[in-house]
Amino acid sequence: MVDYDKVGLLTIRDGHILLCRKKRGTSLLILPGGCLEMGESAMDCLYREIAEELGPVQVSNLRYIATYRDQAAGSASKIVQIQLYEGALSGEPSPQSEIAELVWFGSDDDRTQLSPSLARQIVPDLIDRKILAWSSDT
Repeated sequence: MVDYDKVGLLTIRDGHILLCRKKRGTSLLILPGGCLEMGESAMDCLYREIAEELGPVQVSNLRYIATYRDQAAGSASKIVQIQLYEGALSGEPSPQSEIAELVWFGSDDDRTQLSPSLARQIVPDLIDRKILAWSSDT
């Protein structure tokens, strides 16, 4: 049973991943994307959320990476499930809607800023699978 069923976008540029900080709820960094609505496909959700959160950008070359479950950002008693897709963005993303800030997060950045799912599951898996060319001991 999950409390939040989400779809997230992994975008990598120059070894950095695009992450978001919300205006409220948590100061931890999360992936762009959001919760599935009733009857909505993962792809429809992702396109809708990217338009809402990142402005007039285009997503292309989407490929499914994996589904992850962990503690939700900002709520230790809630579980989030994230279907992660990797894709390229054309255009320059800018924070929209509930997003306060966009961060291009790199291997040398402070990983304590990451949400639990990113810190404990997603980033380590992406490193193990060599999707991210980061050191696992940073």
